[in-house]
Parts: sequence; C-alpha cells; structure tokens
Amino acid sequence: MKKVAIQGISGSYHDVAAHSFFDREDIEIIGCITFREVVNKIRDDASVVGLMAIENTIAGSLLQNHELIRQSGCYIIGEYKLRIAHSLAAVPGTKLSDVTEVNSHPIALMQCSDYLESLPNVKIVEKEDTALSAKWIAENSLKGHAAICGRNAAEIYGLEVLAEGIETNKRNFTRFLAIADPWTAEDMLKAKVKNKSSLVFALPHTSGSLSKVLTILSFYDMNLSKIQSLPIIGREWEYLFYIDLTYTDYTRYKQALDAIIPLTKDLKILGEYEEGQQSV
Repeated sequence: MKKVAIQGISGSYHDVAAHSFFDREDIEIIGCITFREVVNKIRDDASVVGLMAIENTIAGSLLQNHELIRQSGCYIIGEYKLRIAHSLAAVPGTKLSDVTEVNSHPIALMQCSDYLESLPNVKIVEKEDTALSAKWIAENSLKGHAAICGRNAAEIYGLEVLAEGIETNKRNFTRFLAIADPWTAEDMLKAKVKNKSSLVFALPHTSGSLSKVLTILSFYDMNLSKIQSLPIIGREWEYLFYIDLTYTDYTRYKQALDAIIPLTKDLKILGEYEEGQQSV
C-alpha cells in the first residue's frame, strides 16, 4: 500500500486529489498540519510520496510551496487539477434559516463571497481547513454552525448539505503536485510519459537576461505554461524564476535546456512528468 502525505485530513480537497491521482492504487493517507510536515514525512521515509497544492485558478499561486519543493530536494512526479466545488453543510436537521455562523478556510470563504453575502446576519469565521471545520461542527454537534467544505467531507463527518455549488466562479480549479524522494521518483517515473517540466533558475542582474532565455525556449518550440518569480532572500532585487514547460519532443526540450544553461545561474530541474488532466 502506498503511503501519501497530505496537508489536511480525511475529506479535505488534498485527500480527494490524492485518491484521484493514485486512483489505481491502494493508498494510506498521512494527514499533516502543514506543508513543511509533508516534506518532512518524505525525508523521514523515502517510501512516502506527497501531494501538495501549488496554485488555484482564483486565488493564484502558493508561493511558499514553490520554495518548499526547491529547498526540500524532492522531485515532482506528476500533477492533478481538481475542480473545487464547495458545499454548505451542517448537523442533520438544520435549516438554512437556522445558520448563524459559517466556518471554513479563508480561501474557501473568499471563493464563496457572493453566496455568503446572500446570508443576512451570519457571522463568518476563518478556520484552518475546510474538512476540519466540518469535523469540528460534527463532533461538537454545533447547531447554528455550518461549514463550507467539499461534499465528500460532509458525508464523511455525517453533516447534511444545505447548499452546493456555492463557489462564485464555477471555473475553480486547484493544481496539485505529487512529489517524492529523488530515488523513489526515479523508480516511479520509469516508462512514464514525460511532456512537462518544472524548472527554477536565477538570472544575472543585467538588461534583457530574461528575454534572452524566453527567446531561446520559443525557438525550440517550448510552451511556457507558467512563470513565477520570487525574491532571493539576502540578494536585493534578484529573483528566482519558476517556470513550467510543456513539449512534444523530449530531445528538443533537452537541447533547449543546454542552450539556456549558460545564460542562467543555479538552474535546477524540479521534475519531468506527464501533464495532468483536468477533472470536470
């Protein structure tokens, strides 16, 4: 049985994504409080793989997770894009008119702002997790409280769904990255399709340095699907650039890397893997 470390508990969106990504395998979920704890689980046991959110189509990138992956030495082995559908759930027998307080993760609350505005005189309280909010309400039989969470979490903790699909933007997706110890990753990626790569590098503080790199990638037909910059701590006005590339020709991809290496500093391949499909 594969051990998968996630941030969150049973019923969380990380839990749903993990079961979807490893849908053909039996997995044991290792719940963690923080993303750093996920990385530490992998360091402590090389057989453990991790799954962590990296960006959301509404909230944007989780910048700290980019750095966490780079610093950890973990290798990206795949990705999964999960459609995020929020529900409002409460203890059985609760009516919508009974709800006086809504609890959830701040990002989930933000994503449901239009719906929450339609609930007059309801107190909005931020919690550390969507599924934990559901579990807390269920375990304490908190009448008048409701959680914004996934339907899966509501079912696990015995809550009744009062409303579903309450997210403001229905094109709400979170991209998750599966990560592993480099030796474990090498075994898992054997004979796998590779058409996407995640890289990080620094650039000299000179005019046109980024433009030159992008021009070369374009010449080799690399599709730049994402670029994210983060400041380098202790080096004022210098940045690390995190980029995702998709390609159809692995040989040309390697040629592109060879061509940009002289123009960059500290280039590191964070992972070469198969581009993930988007859930519906």
